Amino acid sequence: MAYEYIFGIFACFLGFVLFYYNTRTNKTAAATASTVVSARNGEVTEGTATDIIIVGAGVAGAALAYTLGKDGRRVRVIERDLNEPDRIVGELLQPGGYLKLIELGLEDCVDEIDAQRVFGYALFKDGKNTKLSYPLENFHSDVAGRSFHNGRFIQRMRHKAASFPNVSLEQGSVTSLIEEKGTVKGIQYKTKDGQEFMAYAPLTIVCDGGFSNLRRSLSNPKVDVPSCFVGLILENCELPHANHGHVIIADPSPILFYPISSTEIRCLVDVPGQKVPSVSNGEMAHYLKTMVAPQIPPQLYTAFITAVNKGNIRTMTNRSMPAAPQPTPGALLLGDAFNMRHPLTGGGMTVALSDIVLLRDLLRPLHNLHDASALCRYLESFYTLRKPVASTINTLAGALYKVFSASADKAREEMREACFDYLSLGGAFSEGPISLLSGLNPHPISLVLHFFAVAIYGVGRLLLPFPSPTRIWTGARLISGASGIIFPIIRAEGVRQMFFPATVPAYYRAPPVD
Repeated sequence: MAYEYIFGIFACFLGFVLFYYNTRTNKTAAATASTVVSARNGEVTEGTATDIIIVGAGVAGAALAYTLGKDGRRVRVIERDLNEPDRIVGELLQPGGYLKLIELGLEDCVDEIDAQRVFGYALFKDGKNTKLSYPLENFHSDVAGRSFHNGRFIQRMRHKAASFPNVSLEQGSVTSLIEEKGTVKGIQYKTKDGQEFMAYAPLTIVCDGGFSNLRRSLSNPKVDVPSCFVGLILENCELPHANHGHVIIADPSPILFYPISSTEIRCLVDVPGQKVPSVSNGEMAHYLKTMVAPQIPPQLYTAFITAVNKGNIRTMTNRSMPAAPQPTPGALLLGDAFNMRHPLTGGGMTVALSDIVLLRDLLRPLHNLHDASALCRYLESFYTLRKPVASTINTLAGALYKVFSASADKAREEMREACFDYLSLGGAFSEGPISLLSGLNPHPISLVLHFFAVAIYGVGRLLLPFPSPTRIWTGARLISGASGIIFPIIRAEGVRQMFFPATVPAYYRAPPVD
């Protein structure tokens, strides 16, 4: 009897366990079935089928999709146009950015697109020129800058991201974020044929570029447009210094040349302000022939005039925007939607790829992304940890553009001349600044030291051999002008976050407990 009693209790317990397990299994299967079904006729796609939604598949979005997919996340990418992009910027990847590409496992995306290796810069001013080589001696022989057609590079990354079964790329225009009680739950988007759908995920990362229509929901953007680029492609000609970017310190502002294939050279003419001469009525062609052509190296003159005559002249606005996030549960900004700088130094992709490496490392310990408030608080550390690198590159771009642009101010012109001569000295005088420019050593203290070293060098040139009251006054205005260039940019980036990130509480945020 005792054995029968014990066996009866055990059988009841076992039956209860089996019943509970069967109920849970059926619920889970039903939930999974309901979330895998695609949205039709406006029906909602529930979030548990997707871990992360990425809005945009440019450089930042495609690289992030691949990285998160590689880590096993279920990623859904919504991109406005999956055809190959055709842009006149985003074509020069600095060596620091290439190192990040290697870290992400995407270095083969510069293969098979006729990308050109870049080993440094050549500066031209008033008939003089100097060559600045990247300090690559301590790196593998493959490490260098790369220049290419932007669209080819992006398509390579998109294809690589889509190779994971847990990553899907869809074409659609995201119209809004779906919010509920202050938490972003997903997105609403429209397909090419006009159908509207909704998609849900615990985390939405917005990477929809410099003209983002979603950034105002997640940040307090202050966009500045200091100038415009006029783009041309020169064919079948050779740069004065092979495998180098060329910067002509021209009047009124810089002109850039760099290879984008084995037979093509990109020319970008900077035009200050937001308005450029009209392309359609011939004003732009006249401007390029009369104002720009006389200032470019003689080796490129004929090819430049030929490119102007062909008429394939493109323009785009150059935008800068300090990162000003408003931490929002369930969402994050990345890429040009989040932070922009003048493209003179080609630092945009380096910043984006560096941010992706950082975000990947922050997300890796997390198995559950569904606690939106805890995740948001944890990811506040992203905004602080990125600052030293991103702000250094941003500040350098803004400061260098202002120094290289012509000015009626005598002190500013002295600073411009001093910068060229300082870099021409070679050794530590050029290696430090080019290390900053290349993204190999993006340290804010180094940036400030070299910037004011240029200013002091300029003052020294003014005071030697014999100072005069006029020269002393110009030197004082030179120092004041240098301060007026760099300190507002640093203030906009955030002094504390840029130079003393370890004093910011968010620097120490630990991953939330699952």
